[in-house]
Amino acid sequence: MTYAAITGWGKCLPPAVLTNHDLSAMLDTSDDWIVSRTGIRERRISHVGLEELGYVAAARALAAAGLAGSSIELIVFGTCSHDDQVPNMASGIQRRIGAEPAAAYDINTACTSFLYGLSTASALIRTGVVKNALVIGAELISPFMDWSDRDVAVLFGDGAAAVVLEASGREEGVLAEKLGCYGEARETLRVQGMGGLYANRGVLYGITRWQFEGQEIFRRAVQGMAGACEDTLTRLHLKPADVDLLVPHQANLRIIEALAKRAHVPMERVYVNVQRYGNMSSATVPVALCEALEEGRVRPGALLLLPGFGGGLSFCAHVLRWGERTTPRQQSDAELPPNEMPAPEIIRRCLERKTRPSAAAASATPFA
Repeated sequence: MTYAAITGWGKCLPPAVLTNHDLSAMLDTSDDWIVSRTGIRERRISHVGLEELGYVAAARALAAAGLAGSSIELIVFGTCSHDDQVPNMASGIQRRIGAEPAAAYDINTACTSFLYGLSTASALIRTGVVKNALVIGAELISPFMDWSDRDVAVLFGDGAAAVVLEASGREEGVLAEKLGCYGEARETLRVQGMGGLYANRGVLYGITRWQFEGQEIFRRAVQGMAGACEDTLTRLHLKPADVDLLVPHQANLRIIEALAKRAHVPMERVYVNVQRYGNMSSATVPVALCEALEEGRVRPGALLLLPGFGGGLSFCAHVLRWGERTTPRQQSDAELPPNEMPAPEIIRRCLERKTRPSAAAASATPFA
C-alpha cells in the first residue's frame, strides 16, 4: 500500500509584529481585554504579497526534504486571501520553484484550506496520480481587515507554511481524516467585500465588513473539531491516549482548551502558539507543525492529531503518523525582502490605499 509521507516542512512569518498595545492605540481595546478573551498577545503583519510568503515557505520545505523544485509534480495552495483569483496562487509558486510540468491548483475552505489540501494531495499520491506534492497554507489577512472592528481586528495575522509529501511504502502521513461543513450556518462568518458579488458595484477591493458571530462560531468549532477527532480515531481503533501531540487550528485559546477537553487530550499534549501569531487562517496548523518540530515536540513515529475549523463553516481532523526524520535535510537561503516599517505603519499605508466609494455608488452595493 502506498502512503504520502511528509518529508519536508517550512514556515515564513513576516517580521513586523503587531502587539495588543499597538491595537489599543488604534481601537477601543486593551491587552487585558484581548488576552482574556483570545489568549493572543501579538500577530504578524506582512509587508509583501501572499505569493512571496508562500514561496519562501515552499523553498524552505523543499530544502528540508532535499528536493529540487523541478521534481515536484503537484502544488496545492490553500488560502482565502488570494493576491489574484485568476491566475491562481499555485501557478505562481510553480513558476518560482521551476516545477514546469507540475499540476497546480488552489483550495479555499478558509482556515481549513491547508488541511483539505493535505487530504487531496495525499489521495493523489496514494492512488498513483503523482509521486510527490507541495502543499501550502498561506494567508495575507491584513489588507482585507476592517481595522475599525475590534471584534475581528484583534484576532487575525499573516503567515505561511508548507509541507512536501512523497510516496512511501511505510505507514506514515495521513492515516485517516474526516472532512465536513456546517453549510446551514455559513452566514455566521462572512467577509463582505471579497468576491464577485461586489465586483463593479462601487465597492473597492479590500474595503470589507466582517460578519462574525463569535459565540456561534465557538460552539460550532468545538463541536465540529471534537466530533471529527473522535471519528478519525475510532476508524483507526485508536484512543485519545494514543495521540502524542494535538496540533489544532490556532484561532482562540478558549476554543483550543475546550477542544482539548472534549477530545480528552490533556493540554500538555496540545501544541499552542496562538499567543504569538493570532489566527493566520489556513497557515495556523502548518506553522504550528513546523514549530512543534523545531521545539522537539514531534518524535520519530509520533501520532499527531490535526483538527481544523473555518469559514463555510468547514471542519476536519487528520490523524497523521510522523516518519523517522524530524530535522531538515538542508536549509534554504530564501528570505523575504527586508522591512523597516513597524506593523502599525504598514496598516496605515494599507488604509491610505483604500478609498471609500461615493455615497451614490455605496447605495448600490450589497453593503447598503
